[in-house]
Amino acid sequence: MFRTHTCGELRIADVNKSVTLSGWVQAVRKFGSITFVDLRDRYGITQLLFSESLNEQLDANPLGREYVLQATGMVRERSNKNPNIPTGDIEVLVDSFTILNKSVTPPFTIQDDTDGGDDLRMKYRFLDLRRNAVKKNLELRYAVNRATREYLHQYNFMDIETPFLIKSTPEGARDFVVPSRMNPGEFYALPQSPQTFKQLLMVSGYDRYYQIVKCFRDEDLRADRQPEFTQIDCEMSFVHQEDVLEIFEGLIKYIFKTVKGIDYTEPVERMPWQEAMWQYGNDKPDTRFGMKLLNLKYPKHVFADKEDNAHLIEGANFQVFESAETVLAIAVPGCSEYTRKQLDELTEWVKRPQIGMKGLVYIKCNTDGTYKSSVDKFYSEERLKAIADAAGAKAGDLILVLAGTEALTRKAMSELRLEMGKRLGLRKSDEFKLLWVVDFPLFEYSEEDNRWVARHHPFTSPKPSDIEVMINNSPVIENPAEYLKHPYANIKANAYDMVLNGNEIGGGSIRIYQKELQQRMFEALGMDEQEQQHKFGFLLGAFEYGAPPHGGIAFGLDRLCSILGGSESIRDFIAFPKNNSGRDVMLDAPSAVDDKQLEELYIQLNLPKE
Repeated sequence: MFRTHTCGELRIADVNKSVTLSGWVQAVRKFGSITFVDLRDRYGITQLLFSESLNEQLDANPLGREYVLQATGMVRERSNKNPNIPTGDIEVLVDSFTILNKSVTPPFTIQDDTDGGDDLRMKYRFLDLRRNAVKKNLELRYAVNRATREYLHQYNFMDIETPFLIKSTPEGARDFVVPSRMNPGEFYALPQSPQTFKQLLMVSGYDRYYQIVKCFRDEDLRADRQPEFTQIDCEMSFVHQEDVLEIFEGLIKYIFKTVKGIDYTEPVERMPWQEAMWQYGNDKPDTRFGMKLLNLKYPKHVFADKEDNAHLIEGANFQVFESAETVLAIAVPGCSEYTRKQLDELTEWVKRPQIGMKGLVYIKCNTDGTYKSSVDKFYSEERLKAIADAAGAKAGDLILVLAGTEALTRKAMSELRLEMGKRLGLRKSDEFKLLWVVDFPLFEYSEEDNRWVARHHPFTSPKPSDIEVMINNSPVIENPAEYLKHPYANIKANAYDMVLNGNEIGGGSIRIYQKELQQRMFEALGMDEQEQQHKFGFLLGAFEYGAPPHGGIAFGLDRLCSILGGSESIRDFIAFPKNNSGRDVMLDAPSAVDDKQLEELYIQLNLPKE
């Protein structure tokens, strides 16, 4: 072999051993007649010492960065020890060496604090992967993979592969399609998930399935999206919702313990979807900190059972609040000393297109017990105090208020809450808080099509108590303006999401397993019988052969790893990711194919005119 030890293996106990190391030259330091070389491999760095006797060879064959080098010599104790690396107590006094391969000067430095930008590092990703920071990310991903397999094996889950070339049944995101040469004019699709296959495996009697699997979605990208991503995909038979939550809550806790050394013993809270929207403004709340929303004004049909706080702001003739559908506030701790410049900056922040608000109202709860506000010409100090008390504000806090339409304002306040939590250091990357969000609506209303769409996916079962409502009522919406009065608007899904630090890391549901109920679901989504058979006839047919009750969940492996690794981007935890345009700049893909390939596939291009 080319080495007896790795570059991260040798310690003080190995002194006086003759060893051979192979790796890449990280750095060369010449001091008169001697030369020090840092040799690096996947496992670490070892310092090599080239004495005067080898300098003539080095002069004749100088070493450069990223040269592949083999060196044989004796391990000895270092005189200038380096406590920052595990091998820092020793060095290897080289007897002989061989340059196994030379390297041109790399386009950026191969070290943690590299001088390479994102685009450059993605173009030379094979070099970027040599950096220790990237290596640690992939090691963490491997550890999560391994822990997942260990845990699921203990609970009798069986790893079963499912096909990548499947039938296109567009639901949600666009499919990637693949032309079939042997079937002219017909196409496969790459799976957005193995959803129907894992349900078919339950029908087949494989009662505990899992797969760490690639999935594909042709959608616009951002930091936490890639056109191809990886799921921990799981399904179980003969289970209720609580059975699934218990098993997979255990999986994430096992990963915490195995990968991060964190003993997560506290019970995981179950929060209804409506409560999450009411208290935090979104369905994946970060519960590591408070700052819950004060709902001053809101559409009564959306939160019919909630207490009305409108009296706190009504009657002041402040038209921004009077005309708004929704008015929300948060109390930001310890920020009453914010300057006018800081408040103006926050106002501009909420006006950004990504947020979309027209302005921001503030109330300062001063430490001397007084209240100062941008709307104090409309509201007395007594009324400002009442709002502050309702928001749970204390002396020294700052209240921020947004007003506008329901959906926009609730989303904007959710984003503002997260931004203030970030600015105050309340969203710590080394603190982890799990949450189950349950009781989602089964349907959402599409104004464009005047029909129901599945909030989760069309195979999610309604709550048992709502099955009769779904069966006994037509899904047709007679009056679009009053869709919220339709019985389907109140049907809850037997679905659940796992949230970690304000990120959805997993989602699943108890599935529909009766043919008639599945047909009713498809009908509610606007599919006639012919379309049902064309898209999902195989599944409906399988349900006629004794389908068991079943349910499951899928975790986003890339996102889970990025949170555990303290990063905001999943790209850092994927060996060869795409950029934000969906391109692999290293391979220069996607790319054009030649005319012969197109001819064999019976494809003619109709490209947009430039």
